[in-house]
Amino acid sequence: MKRHLEMIMLNIGTIASVLAVSGCIETTPEVAISEPDPELIFVRGYRSAADDCRLVGESAFTLDFLDDAADLVACSTGSTDMDELMAQTGVPILTQTNSYTFFSVPRR
Repeated sequence: MKRHLEMIMLNIGTIASVLAVSGCIETTPEVAISEPDPELIFVRGYRSAADDCRLVGESAFTLDFLDDAADLVACSTGSTDMDELMAQTGVPILTQTNSYTFFSVPRR
């Protein structure tokens, strides 16, 4: 009986450890998208003129993503500027194409 109880406790400890570690693993979004790049209207750099992330205007592709309370921003997928935008704003990825990752950044 004592050995049986020890085995149960060991299994509970193992499961608890696995759950704790799996909660620490960050999942990254898939970046291999086969969606072709649409015609986009870039207005300007989002945070500065040299910013790789660009404010995007209305087009047939962006129509469903535009929101009057947020800016639609497209960054080159995998760019440093994209990583910085995600870290600064905490916004999730809205959609992706072959070259661009899109975000809806709420206006403050």
